[in-house]
Amino acid sequence: MNMNSIISRDSQIKMMESTVTNAEKYLGQFCTILAAYTRKTARLRDKADMLVRQLSDFANTEEPELRTCLKNFAEDLAMVQDYRQAEVERLETRVVTPLKAYGDIVKNKRADLKKFNADRNRELKEIQKLDRIRQKNPSDRQSISQAEANALQASNNMNRSTRQLEETVINFQRQKLEDIKRIFRDFLTVEMLFHAKALEVYSNTFQNLESLDIDKDLEMFMTRMQVYEGSLDNQTPHSVHSTSSMPRYSSPTSSSLRQSSGYPRRSRNTTLRRQQEIDEEDEEEEEYESEEEEQELRNTRESYASEYVRLRRQQK
Repeated sequence: MNMNSIISRDSQIKMMESTVTNAEKYLGQFCTILAAYTRKTARLRDKADMLVRQLSDFANTEEPELRTCLKNFAEDLAMVQDYRQAEVERLETRVVTPLKAYGDIVKNKRADLKKFNADRNRELKEIQKLDRIRQKNPSDRQSISQAEANALQASNNMNRSTRQLEETVINFQRQKLEDIKRIFRDFLTVEMLFHAKALEVYSNTFQNLESLDIDKDLEMFMTRMQVYEGSLDNQTPHSVHSTSSMPRYSSPTSSSLRQSSGYPRRSRNTTLRRQQEIDEEDEEEEEYESEEEEQELRNTRESYASEYVRLRRQQK
């Protein structure tokens, strides 16, 4: 075994070690970054769930048009978060977990390199021992023959270890290439699937928001304001109405006041009760009409989530 072969083999070993070291470094970094990416996506899902709850609560305080749009928006946004949850689970199983496995894979390859380095050091020692014997006792054929036999055995072990290590590193490199291709292909597939589904849902949600009839809600709001103002007017003292709207007559005598004091008061009370009954009937009619309008809006402007569930049920 000459020194040129040993130097050539050392260069080969350095290349193998560099391959394992780079894999350990960069795949470890990929694992850390993509694990953080997955956690951020999960936190984004949680924030969106909070937004869904706020949208639902706010929708209950608004007029039918906006209420329907916001409830549809909340349903669709919740549906997108279901897709995002699937995205998180797929990223964890298809991307992060395979990268984590490279920790043990690299550890095993380093153990193979350590064993190989031990065989190489043993070979170098036997060669150096043979050179020393040849220099000190060139005539001691027995010692030289024994040293040559030991060096030859160490060299054969080294050659066998080299072939095994080459095969191991080549297989490692092939597996690394295939895994990187598969892992990032799965990453892109998961992301494209989520964004495609989200775009499909959001497109329908956008059309729902575009169809919001602001004037209709504003008109209903103004009507409610007028009803509220009317109810306040009915609660003002009678004397105020007398001075502002009733015609001025000559003052009646005290006897005529006593004779007529009961009837007008009963008439006013009856009128007020009748007015309250009419107001209650109007409110019931308005509430019923609002429910009908809201149901009609839901029938004509359905959320993507509701439509999706309905279609799935029809397919079963």
